[in-house]
Amino acid sequence: QIGQSLDGRVATVTGHSHYVNGAPALRHLHELRAMADAVVVGVGTVIADDPQLTVRLVAGENPVRVVIDPRGRAPVQARCFAPDGVRRLVLRAQARAETDTAAPGVEVERLSPDAEGRLSPGSIIARLSALGLRKILIEGGPSTVSAFLAAGGLDRLHLLVAPVLIGSGLPGLSLPPIQTMDQALRPVVHSHLLGEGEFLFDCDMRTMG
Repeated sequence: QIGQSLDGRVATVTGHSHYVNGAPALRHLHELRAMADAVVVGVGTVIADDPQLTVRLVAGENPVRVVIDPRGRAPVQARCFAPDGVRRLVLRAQARAETDTAAPGVEVERLSPDAEGRLSPGSIIARLSALGLRKILIEGGPSTVSAFLAAGGLDRLHLLVAPVLIGSGLPGLSLPPIQTMDQALRPVVHSHLLGEGEFLFDCDMRTMG
């Protein structure tokens, strides 16, 4: 899922993003977390936003919290690593195994990186599936969601649009460039008004129009 402004921004030019979306979108996000086995974010989101990644606004169990952190940059005091009884994982590049450190109780899973040191969406999905985590919510940030979308790793994309214009700043999605419109992704989309002017666009990435 990704939340953005009417003009497709998720943050200002300074990186400020609290909050682009309002209460209806936040509640929907918590509903998605409650339905997931695991919620996944990139290390950039952990550093910038320090999210808790818990279910607080709806009934349900907290999902396993997973941080994609190839080079071990996430601070050990990050709120998503809080020891609250929920399983916590960090995904690291194998080459850095000897220098890995993690918060107490946080499991480190090591994956083979690509030539640029990144962990591929396919390898992440495969590893989480092997750990018994099948319903996976890719929550952010925009580069992480974009990588999974570009790799064909998303079954559904929930795009939450807030009634606000930022005008500049960080875009919600950035995909490889295309030359013609027939190369554009055209999923089957259902739209829902959540309230307070916020819309949910539920995109079925398995069924292209």
